[in-house]
Amino acid sequence: MFTGIVQAIGEVVSSQALGGDLRLCIKAGELDLTAIRPGDSLCTNGVCLTVTESGGGNFHCDVSRETLALSTLGELVSGSPVNLEPPLTPLSALGGHLVSGHVDGVGTVVSYREDGRSSRWLMRAPEHLARYLAQKGSVCVDGVSLTINAVNGSEFELNIIPQTMAETIFYSYRVGSRFNLEVDQVARYLERLLLGGAAANPDAPESCIESPARGK
Repeated sequence: MFTGIVQAIGEVVSSQALGGDLRLCIKAGELDLTAIRPGDSLCTNGVCLTVTESGGGNFHCDVSRETLALSTLGELVSGSPVNLEPPLTPLSALGGHLVSGHVDGVGTVVSYREDGRSSRWLMRAPEHLARYLAQKGSVCVDGVSLTINAVNGSEFELNIIPQTMAETIFYSYRVGSRFNLEVDQVARYLERLLLGGAAANPDAPESCIESPARGK
């Protein structure tokens, strides 16, 4: 479990394809790996990855086909910057929101503009995730906990302050950039709970919330 408060910007050293999976070697930057052991988790661009080995300021991890299908990790190349966050501990401050590191899909940067010392970003989520986006709700973009300013269909607006721009890989985003998106966990579980007993049916719908486009 994570908070969406990035602790360091790392850099991909290598990306090696292995039998349909992927093995990444990542330089941890300012993140202290002293306490990290094989089997521990690290949030990498919003994806919870298991460390297979670490040393010399680098860590290695394997990326499964499932993760490759739902995230941008397969697009990383040597030199790509990545957001890093170690897992929560009992004494960690919950500065963002609860983040699982289980990415729901890939979003796209639509536009951005300066707004005082901050900047406004318009992002597009996959259509099937639009129902989980709410004004003033939380969302996780490449591992960064953010508040949604406004929602219009599958597009949502974010305000990025200078601190976030300096301490995350937001500085590298351009129009068309793709990012890992994790929606709020409460919204996901609430939708499932609303199915009630029907959730046990193998043919149960994904959601019991009717889309306005299909409503009467």
